[in-house]
Amino acid sequence: MARRILLLLFLVLAALPARAIDRAAVERQFQAWLQTTIWPHARAKGVSRATFDGAFDRVRLNWDLPDLVPPGTKPKTPKDQRQTEFGAPAKYFSRGALDGATSVGRQMAKRHARALAAVTQKTGVPGRIILAIWGRESGYGRAAIPHDAFQVLGTRGFMSTRAAYFTAELIAALQIAQAGHAPQRAMKSSWAGALGQPQFMPSSFLKYAVDGDADGHADIWRSEADTIASIGHYLVRHGWVTGRDWGFEVRVPAAISCTLEGPDQGRKIADWAALGITRVSGKPFPAHELKGQGFLLMPAGRHGPAFIVTPNFYVLKDYNMSDLYALFVGHVGDRIRYGVGDFSGSWARLDPLYRSDIATMQRALEGLGHDVGGADGLPGFKTRRSIGRWQESRGQKASCFPEARMKAQLKN
Repeated sequence: MARRILLLLFLVLAALPARAIDRAAVERQFQAWLQTTIWPHARAKGVSRATFDGAFDRVRLNWDLPDLVPPGTKPKTPKDQRQTEFGAPAKYFSRGALDGATSVGRQMAKRHARALAAVTQKTGVPGRIILAIWGRESGYGRAAIPHDAFQVLGTRGFMSTRAAYFTAELIAALQIAQAGHAPQRAMKSSWAGALGQPQFMPSSFLKYAVDGDADGHADIWRSEADTIASIGHYLVRHGWVTGRDWGFEVRVPAAISCTLEGPDQGRKIADWAALGITRVSGKPFPAHELKGQGFLLMPAGRHGPAFIVTPNFYVLKDYNMSDLYALFVGHVGDRIRYGVGDFSGSWARLDPLYRSDIATMQRALEGLGHDVGGADGLPGFKTRRSIGRWQESRGQKASCFPEARMKAQLKN
């Protein structure tokens, strides 16, 4: 009887809702944090009290942002993922996204031909790549950017899983405001805190924004020429190699393991060709590319198209740390310039999985000695090839992508 009573009590307590967060109290802590932590750092960077007070006038915490960790709580692996770069590959390459970025990109290529040519001559970055980034980031300046940058960066700096990073970005945003770079009331951002038409984080603005129209200002909010020049400058400063492409869609024979994927397993493109990897177009790899490093990329494992990419692909990833983002930019750029069609390989329908599901698999793989790149619930190249190696160790054909049935299999 005593055991039954204890069990009943446990079930009742478990069913009670968790103690609600006192948002008013957290708000007070946030306002105090702004004054005691952010203001001294901002003042040390030359930010005036008037600029500081103007930035945070009527700013309150935004509780709708993802990955928040209010005081007294612990971070959790989210079940869902709001950022599209880390979602299903097929959805990322939707018909509307591809066609819209391509058609408007061709218009912009004509309208800004002189500015694009000047930046390409100076940086070596092809105009089509600059256009594709511009289109993806802000719809060529047409997308609405709804959030108050100081609210987003303040909220994330105060209580997010990357608080130190966003605190530094908040200080950089205050420096931008102090210097008067942004037009009045233009400090709007994405939900991640990115600014202007190229969607630079504030620290990136301070490092890479340049004056493309020679008016004495680097205005990434209103100036298309400055936007174009700033994107090109960002890429060349991150190592863009003049004369090399970003990559090529290829066919990977079944005898070549998908576990060879990754930027740490590069080899000469000529060597990949010698293994039997061919371009889907039927054309040979360009002669000047053969001696250069190439890397196998299979963003959906055996469930989607495959690519041999160059170091420039990873420069694109410096702009946004997503394989799908860099792939979208390269592909849209090719569509704008060369009129290519869709990928030859198709994206298979993948099992619907939450990030928490993938994180569970990653932890199990780590327990078996695999390097998955961290149990973050995101199927990056280390996770993909670890899955493939685990499958091969079981005598299975490697697919190199998480599947629902693997959760149970990895527990055995």
